[in-house]
Amino acid sequence: MEQPVKTHTEYLWFQTSQREEFVCITDRVQEAVRRSGIQEGMILVSAMHITAAVYVNDLEYGLIDDIREWLDRLAPKGDYRHHQTGEDNGEAHLKNLLLHHQVILPITEGRLDLGPWQQVFYAEFDGQRRKRVVLKAIGI
Repeated sequence: MEQPVKTHTEYLWFQTSQREEFVCITDRVQEAVRRSGIQEGMILVSAMHITAAVYVNDLEYGLIDDIREWLDRLAPKGDYRHHQTGEDNGEAHLKNLLLHHQVILPITEGRLDLGPWQQVFYAEFDGQRRKRVVLKAIGI
């Protein structure tokens, strides 16, 4: 007999102490997968703010520093037209576009199915205020 497809939604809340921070959220995502009861499927991890990102990479602090420097070269602090609206976070919007706001991850046998060094990160580029990430799992 075919199993019905299940869905499960949770939210992660963040209020970083720095304007720009990189937070490893793999364990929190895995815990949501466990609570979902889904054994085979996928989970969407999506930042719900346009000045934050979600990405998958290695949890190695030299690499995180390299990513931060790369983003600063591609989207430096500067005088953006966006600032004419009264905002001062033009570079944060561009950094979101570079790393993207979401990832879809496989669930196999009730666990995130990541490679040996892969971790899930929330990257904040305009922090120090309350923001959230939606986790949406679907599967059987």
